Amino acid sequence: MKKNVVLLDGYNLIYRARYSGMNKGNYSTVFNFFRSLRPLIEKFSPDNCYFVLEGKPVKRLNMDPNYKGQRVYHDKDNFNEQRNIIIDILNKYFPVTIVKHENYECDDIIGYFANLHSKENVTIISSDTDFIQCINENISLYNPVRKKYIEKPEYDYVLWKSLKGDSSDNIEGFKGIGDKRAKKLCENKEELDSFLSKTGHREKLKNTLFMIKLHDLTTDASDIQYFSGPK
Repeated sequence: MKKNVVLLDGYNLIYRARYSGMNKGNYSTVFNFFRSLRPLIEKFSPDNCYFVLEGKPVKRLNMDPNYKGQRVYHDKDNFNEQRNIIIDILNKYFPVTIVKHENYECDDIIGYFANLHSKENVTIISSDTDFIQCINENISLYNPVRKKYIEKPEYDYVLWKSLKGDSSDNIEGFKGIGDKRAKKLCENKEELDSFLSKTGHREKLKNTLFMIKLHDLTTDASDIQYFSGPK
């Protein structure tokens, strides 16, 4: 029988708890996080559960120093302390494995572990649509906000997003290419080839593909940090 492996997008879930409407006390993020974690664990009953943290996106920043540069961070609500409390409680009292790689984003690390356990039943829990590229017969993506599984589109999701760009990560797509136009290009090879024949388009697509596609950290897997809670 296949094991159930759950991969929790750590900061995605913590930020979700931060902006939840429940309990606006001094440690509301901590309260909201554990309040929302319980039903997820009960729903998926994992044999193995990973809580994945963010590292620095070194390769993407080397490609584009402005990657995610538009984001504004603040600690007005004591968020940094609350985040550390959540991680500490998980590490001390929960049977989860906390993982982090200093030089890779959470998305890349989750992609690595999803492939590592690809012969099991793997569920990625996140509202980040970038994980659509991981979906296959054994790997599912569950959105905890919408409370539903996300389906993989028939067209090439990575190509689609690379054409239109990703404003949330400050990745610029092609001028005049929105969701519908990008989908049409993905579905029509001749039209895509014609579009890419324009000056500079192939090089730009190569760069945006690099930014959006999950990076393979297999060769750097020995540097993954593991923090295991009680079993």
